[in-house]
Amino acid sequence: MHGSATPLSASAASAWLLVLLCAVSGAYCLLRARRADRRARGMAAGEAVMGLGMAAMAVPSGTGPWGPQVLLAVCCGAAVHALWLLRGGVHHAHHLVGTLAMAYMALSTTAGGGHVHGRAGLPVVTGVLLLYYAGYVLLGGARLVTSGGVLSVTAGDGGAGAGAAGAGGAGELVRACRLAMGTGMLAMLLTM
Repeated sequence: MHGSATPLSASAASAWLLVLLCAVSGAYCLLRARRADRRARGMAAGEAVMGLGMAAMAVPSGTGPWGPQVLLAVCCGAAVHALWLLRGGVHHAHHLVGTLAMAYMALSTTAGGGHVHGRAGLPVVTGVLLLYYAGYVLLGGARLVTSGGVLSVTAGDGGAGAGAAGAGGAGELVRACRLAMGTGMLAMLLTM
């Protein structure tokens, strides 16, 4: 996603930090999906797919055995899952936007010869996605800062302690995870 980078370059270091951030967010969402009730499991699974897919996209080119075509296929499958989640309500639309943005970046990678930087993709689409994710990150950051309270995680509550808001488990850690993934998406879009 970030083009070729030598193992010790600054761009490679930032790419690997983005991979780590997205992979940890995806893994946390997998744990949430395993512990969640049926209603919240789909959302947590969608976020896990998003985080792990973003981690795979952020790996510097030439590092892994997968290619842009495989990423495109995975992102399109995730988009189908996001469409399935929409039957539960419009509040799942962010998953659809995210998976379509990932498919767009993978398609741009496929068309751009294996790495995305410079003038890959359509400027209008990239601009709209940048505006969406900039707004998402700013709003998510403001919500996280103003949420207050302390997230209490005990062994028996599955992470939905006193700081969690309702059955969806939207506590501070979940919000921070979503904010991290939104920031990662914004960073990848900025490299286009």
